[in-house]
Amino acid sequence: MKRRLFSLTLASAALALSLPAAAQTKWDLPAAYPATNFHSVNLAQFAADIDKASGGKLKITVHPGASLFKAPEIKRAVQGGQAQVGEILLAAYQNEWQMFGADGLPFLATSYEESQKLYAAQKPILEKKLAEQGMTLLYTVAWPPQGIYSKKPINSAADLKGSKWRAYSPATSRIAELVGAQPVTVQAAELSQALATGVVETNMTSGATGVDSKLYEHLKFYYDVQAWLPKNAIIANKRAFDALDKPTQDAVRKAAADAEARGWAESRKVNTDTLEKLKANGMSVLPPSAQLKADLQKVGETMLKEWLDKAGPEGQAMLDAYRK
Repeated sequence: MKRRLFSLTLASAALALSLPAAAQTKWDLPAAYPATNFHSVNLAQFAADIDKASGGKLKITVHPGASLFKAPEIKRAVQGGQAQVGEILLAAYQNEWQMFGADGLPFLATSYEESQKLYAAQKPILEKKLAEQGMTLLYTVAWPPQGIYSKKPINSAADLKGSKWRAYSPATSRIAELVGAQPVTVQAAELSQALATGVVETNMTSGATGVDSKLYEHLKFYYDVQAWLPKNAIIANKRAFDALDKPTQDAVRKAAADAEARGWAESRKVNTDTLEKLKANGMSVLPPSAQLKADLQKVGETMLKEWLDKAGPEGQAMLDAYRK
């Protein structure tokens, strides 16, 4: 009897020791941008909030700077379960499904207010599509408005003709084609090197990326055309999310809602701060000329028509909801 009691005691102790390890779930979160970028800082806070709210039951390790997966690989990694959660640029996946690229259409939504209105129209169909692909949308955060960086002054779209134009999405490639530039696909993590080696001469991105990549070391002009505000989306593998217990799922959802609100507010602040940093580092930050703005508006109109032709009734319904 004593031996049996002793054996039961040992078994109970072993079980007790194993419970914390078994109860803890670990997720990897690949991201494409530097650890200092405001999106990455927000991700780190998101992970910390979940750790705290779940009592350590869910630990998320953020891998910034394309250190775990390169930007184009992240969505597939989450979908296939190699990573449980990840951050993607929605507009980069427009060729897969046109709705992913709605926020990358030039001059459709050019302010934070318009961008949030577009997101409200886009969100239900985004959630449905991602669920069909085995993923759960947790939250999105917009980048600051996109402008044009250049080595030389640009007074009209004609001044972009023949330039080596960095593209990061189907939309940015199409803009290059429409203005006669040469699109070169370069991810954010490789942008500095591409500029240093002459692979890229012009670039359409935000002030935030301009500071991250120190574009002022290679380019002299920034035209604040405020063309669009692309969104990053944080997506989770649906099977991994569904495997969490209800309290942990609630903790993730709450942390995601907080991260979304915090991220959009920070994006506004970053927009102002980074443009000032570009100026402080010797870059000319200028409004677009009337001609450049008119030329780019025509590009936007052409691209919206092309997008609607491909997106069909689904795209038109989303656009109608946005314009209400």
